[in-house]
Amino acid sequence: MGLLEDARNIQRLDPAAKSLVEVVLLYPGFHVLLFHRAAHWLYCHKRFFLARMVSQWGRGFTGIEIHPGAKIGRCLFIDHGMGIVFGETAEIGDNCTIYHQVTLGGTGKDTGKRHPTIGNNVLIGAGAKILGPVYIGDNSRIAAGSVVLQNLPANCTAAGVPANVVRINGEKVNPADDLNQQDVPNVLPTKLAELESRIGRLEVADQDLPPVPKKNAP
Repeated sequence: MGLLEDARNIQRLDPAAKSLVEVVLLYPGFHVLLFHRAAHWLYCHKRFFLARMVSQWGRGFTGIEIHPGAKIGRCLFIDHGMGIVFGETAEIGDNCTIYHQVTLGGTGKDTGKRHPTIGNNVLIGAGAKILGPVYIGDNSRIAAGSVVLQNLPANCTAAGVPANVVRINGEKVNPADDLNQQDVPNVLPTKLAELESRIGRLEVADQDLPPVPKKNAP
């Protein structure tokens, strides 16, 4: 299936895609896969200069920079795509979704394997940065703008700078942190009403009491 499968996957996932023809002709997320498949083939056959040249053509045409050495699985959906960078030793599994301004980069401290490995069915939000030879587990979600510097388990949601796991299997990691201040009940009106009622009862009771005799001055 290859590229046709990629195009059909984009059409399935993007509600704005009206037809397969539109995806093939107009979607930079599909175009860059065309360039990368060719560049990666050249890279694997040690035609490094040609591989780099093809990848640079793809970068100029789409605004997406994927090193020809990066390994990409089936059905990658790059939505919008502008500003994306994948490093040479980056690896991406099957059925992943990646939004614009995402970087799969290095830290400058590693040699050999320098870039992230992304599992299957992973979603990476816009502007997220995943740096170093870290591993992102299957079915994980990385929030927009996050910076990931450590391995993440499967089935988790990570957010923040640096990113921390906030959910695993849909459950909050620390339920004590779940203070939704917008939904906290406002008890003040109820308490005021109760106080007014008590004052009213006291005033009525006070009216029923006999008057206190005054003491004569000595």
